[in-house]
Amino acid sequence: MTLSLSRIRAVNAVAAGGSYAAAARALKISQPAVARHVKDLEAEFGVRLFDRKNGILSPTPLCNELCDVAERMAEAERAATRLLTRHNTLLNGRLKIGLGNSMPGMALIAQFLKRHPGIEIAVETGSHERITRAVLTRDVDIGVLPDVPADGRFRRALLARQNVVAIVHPDSPLSRETAVTCERLMAEPLIFRTKGSSTQRVVDKAFRSAGFEPSPLLTLDTRDAVYEAVVNGLGVGFMWRFGTGRTDVVHRVAVSDMQRQYEEVVFSLGDERSMLFDVFFSAVDSFRTEADALLDH
Repeated sequence: MTLSLSRIRAVNAVAAGGSYAAAARALKISQPAVARHVKDLEAEFGVRLFDRKNGILSPTPLCNELCDVAERMAEAERAATRLLTRHNTLLNGRLKIGLGNSMPGMALIAQFLKRHPGIEIAVETGSHERITRAVLTRDVDIGVLPDVPADGRFRRALLARQNVVAIVHPDSPLSRETAVTCERLMAEPLIFRTKGSSTQRVVDKAFRSAGFEPSPLLTLDTRDAVYEAVVNGLGVGFMWRFGTGRTDVVHRVAVSDMQRQYEEVVFSLGDERSMLFDVFFSAVDSFRTEADALLDH
């Protein structure tokens, strides 16, 4: 027994239109095809779906129940169509963006939404490792991270260049310094990030290259937690220079052993191609051009 979607559509159209002819016009198929769908379904399942009264096909109680199912199936079909097309429309499209740092990704999203307010953006934040994995598993559409390794699977666009800095409380003597060394930082209580953080990879490499193996006072799992620990005077933390737009208490201090500039990139899987992805990547180019112009002035 075959219960295909086309047969269900035919039954529902006949019930709505009262005849094979009306159903055929609604479905844009031939009248014999509609009649065959209905009669074959009745024959295969041994049921009666319509009674003819005064030249009109009236649905039986069983047919009415079947039509209720058909309406739910039609709505599911429409939902599936919306799901499949939302990545390729600027009217009601949707993108899920994964951010390792709030900035400059949030600034990029803000600029993008000003130009394309009809697009829905969902944001997920997490460590470098988590966001990279989310892009690879398609849990997010596009990632924004620093120091993304060259990988042929990714479509990439440069967003900004930045380095890691120390963040200190204004009461700390370090707040009056323009730059410090890893050796000087060894005398301070240090606040580190957990494994998987791109910031922590840079910090670990810098201390190792300088010949030190620090033991942190605290190891925290998010940038915001590190930031709040510094705000509360618990020690010295580290972050990407433009990792947040906050300009409150905390001071950013350059670390001479961490001067290397890393690229913050926007990336997606290379086989994800649609109008919506293309427009977002175009926004990256515009954002970088405007940022460069501001720096030049």
